[in-house]
Amino acid sequence: MSQEKLGESLGLTFQQVQKYEKGTNRIGASRLFELARILGVSVQYFFDELSGAEQSASGNGHGFAEPAGDDHVIEFLNSREGIELNRAFVRIDDPRARRAVLELVRSLADTHEN
Repeated sequence: MSQEKLGESLGLTFQQVQKYEKGTNRIGASRLFELARILGVSVQYFFDELSGAEQSASGNGHGFAEPAGDDHVIEFLNSREGIELNRAFVRIDDPRARRAVLELVRSLADTHEN
């Protein structure tokens, strides 16, 4: 897939895609999720090729991956609800609305923990 076609799928210019590829710009979690969806791979695909040096630098060999005990997060992200929630969330353009959604979900989660 060309950078231009990938950019169109992400709603970006190919220059912005180049900046992600070169590491000039960081890729946020929601953008990485969308990128994986477009390319037809799991998010883990982008982390599978870590070199031994990168693994030992992080101390656990998993980079920024969730600890092994948090498999429920991965399961959720791969579930129908997780995918739908992520797709809907990344379509929210207003940062304040995104923050409000996040706070709502946190407050609902806190209510069920008590």
